[in-house]
Amino acid sequence: MDNLTSIQRSKIMRSIRSTNTKDEVRLAKALWHLGYRYRKNNRKVFGTPDLTFKKLKIAIFVDSEFFHGKDWENQKNRFKTNREFWHKKIERNMQRDIEVNNYLMENGWTITRFWSTEIKNNLDECIAKIQEEIALKKG
Repeated sequence: MDNLTSIQRSKIMRSIRSTNTKDEVRLAKALWHLGYRYRKNNRKVFGTPDLTFKKLKIAIFVDSEFFHGKDWENQKNRFKTNREFWHKKIERNMQRDIEVNNYLMENGWTITRFWSTEIKNNLDECIAKIQEEIALKKG
């Protein structure tokens, strides 16, 4: 049973952002301060990556653990209410991530995906990984 009223639950769900999350902004600002220029949420690139280096064909995604199913086999049993809805939604998100990765890779893109907690806990390592990808592409 849900401890919140439907109005409270609706307010919480409305406040969840799909773009410009705290972790996306942290990563973007860190890259910007290092002199890297990118596009945010570029809709011209399939899958609308959070950050793109279009000339280098590098797409960066910052995925939330909840909505993108981190450790899904262990986490999928945690739902107490509306289980069927959440399983369907999260599994579709995971499938879409695979489809986006495959499409971009087939078209010469390098895809880098980070979990939000990776950025929160290891921002420097995430930046280093992106810098390594940029260096490889620039040759």
